[in-house]
Amino acid sequence: MSEPLRLLALPRLTPRVWRVWQRNRDVFLKTYRVNFLPPFLEPLLYLLSLGFGVGSFIPEIAGVSYPRFIAPALVSITIMNAGFFECTYASYVRMYYQKTYDAIIATPLSIDEVIVGEILWGATRALINTTIMLPVLFVFGVIDLPWALLVIPFAFVAGLLFATIGMCFTAVTPGIDTLNLPTFLFITPMFLFSGTFFPLSLLPAPVQYLAVGILPLTHVVTVIRSLTLGAPAPLLPFSLLWLCVATVLVFLLSVNLMRQRLVV
Repeated sequence: MSEPLRLLALPRLTPRVWRVWQRNRDVFLKTYRVNFLPPFLEPLLYLLSLGFGVGSFIPEIAGVSYPRFIAPALVSITIMNAGFFECTYASYVRMYYQKTYDAIIATPLSIDEVIVGEILWGATRALINTTIMLPVLFVFGVIDLPWALLVIPFAFVAGLLFATIGMCFTAVTPGIDTLNLPTFLFITPMFLFSGTFFPLSLLPAPVQYLAVGILPLTHVVTVIRSLTLGAPAPLLPFSLLWLCVATVLVFLLSVNLMRQRLVV
């Protein structure tokens, strides 16, 4: 099998994969009070400072107030951060410093099941953080129900994509400090230039095409903004298709890259 095809090979999984997820869940529940605060306070701080603070100087955008415009972006950013950082820094610590992977692989679980269990937990963290955020945004009247409730299951799917992206970087990084590079060169640009705090139409055309073509957060923002505002965006069908294809491809790539690292 050629190298490109080997990197897209299907993982060999059994229901035991959920044991890895369960292990991470149990650790999470022991520190749930600390884990609850960031997804609760972060949207509140951004909404008050940018949405209602800076937003008081900004007229309506696309027919909605500025707080309502950035609220979906705050949810999208939370999904991105939860999935990505859980499968980069947290996974690297479990793999290299805590030797958790070595301990699990010594049981009947396979390498593929350990990797996929980690990815599923990263997606779950995105779902948990989103579920905590939505009531805060609803209290401030910046999202519409009941359509906004669909954001919760979508958060798992979007979190799965960012978790797989994070796992790809974890698979190729030589040290934990090197993970700063994808954070600064990939996550930060997405944070700023994915239609989060201003419309993409304000950017030069080449930058718009770049954002739509390669930045996953652009499509996550499009979907969540359509759901929370109850108004489907013209780009919505393309964004859903882009996210589905990208998630499958990057999922396969992340599992195979990590398998190569752990075997070596």
